[in-house]
Amino acid sequence: MEREIIVYTTEPCSFCVRAKKLLTKRGLTFREVNLSKDPEGRAELAARTGMFSFPQVVIDGDVLGGWREMLEADEAGRLEELAA
Repeated sequence: MEREIIVYTTEPCSFCVRAKKLLTKRGLTFREVNLSKDPEGRAELAARTGMFSFPQVVIDGDVLGGWREMLEADEAGRLEELAA
């Protein structure tokens, strides 16, 4: 069974666009939560992840991190493994 992937985004955010494109390219299904106009959601995400930057990628409740962490996981072959 595929794990739940949530991508927290904002606008404008070129790294958010890149993250979504990479997940799509890898054939991974994800749910986007756009927090551009949701200050409460931003605060909740920061409390949950300890991060204030976007995107933030969460797989089955575990924080993968932002664009850099996702790209590193992909380059190491771990992204698809984490999502499987």
